[in-house]
Amino acid sequence: MNSDMVVKIHLPSLGIGIGIVMASIVVVFFIYGQGVMIKSPSPEVTAQNASQKIGLDIIMSNSSPVLGSEKAPITMVEFGDYQCFYCNNFFHNTESDIVKNYVDTGKVKMYFKDFTIIGQDSVTAASAAHCAQEQGKFWEYHDTLYANWSGENTGWASAPNMTQFAKQLGLNQDQFNQCMIQSKYLSVIRNSVSDANNLGLTGTPDFFIIGPDNSVTKVVGAQPYSVFDEIFKSKLQS
Repeated sequence: MNSDMVVKIHLPSLGIGIGIVMASIVVVFFIYGQGVMIKSPSPEVTAQNASQKIGLDIIMSNSSPVLGSEKAPITMVEFGDYQCFYCNNFFHNTESDIVKNYVDTGKVKMYFKDFTIIGQDSVTAASAAHCAQEQGKFWEYHDTLYANWSGENTGWASAPNMTQFAKQLGLNQDQFNQCMIQSKYLSVIRNSVSDANNLGLTGTPDFFIIGPDNSVTKVVGAQPYSVFDEIFKSKLQS
């Protein structure tokens, strides 16, 4: 079992510039929740990685369209893999409550970034979500992927299934298929993976929650709703 944690990071305001050195870091550990990890880093290594030069541009770039209001005071960025067991667990057990209580009420806006670490079908699924984005249905496709999840490297995220999901959502098939054939968003996916590596991430899902004061809290693993609820409330009071 991997050690899950929440890492709190403070970044100066965006007006000072992006790509700056963080001012402080406090690590708080949670014993519940799990994440799919390539390796299990010690808390000290994770804290050290988080204290490197990290800018908000690395967290925010190469992301999905926003879910929620652009004016929401809190931003949450998830690094995930559509094949990931724990990402699927987070989607079904936690994300809907976050959307209902915080996104739909204008308090939190969400972004998704690709960290395709499980297999080629992970890249295929990520590509399909971005191709659906061209037709304004990224988040609908994102939800459809998790609604049809059936394991890691089991073939459910194959290219033919991606086309079928697009058809179910009423997407223009020719446009979607051309987008997939051209691997149009492969560079975005690769750059997002590079961002995850630069941030020292080693598994999915991982989250960065940015408050109104640009303080950043890193959440490792598919933590329960109560963890996110506590962080959101704290940032709204800051």
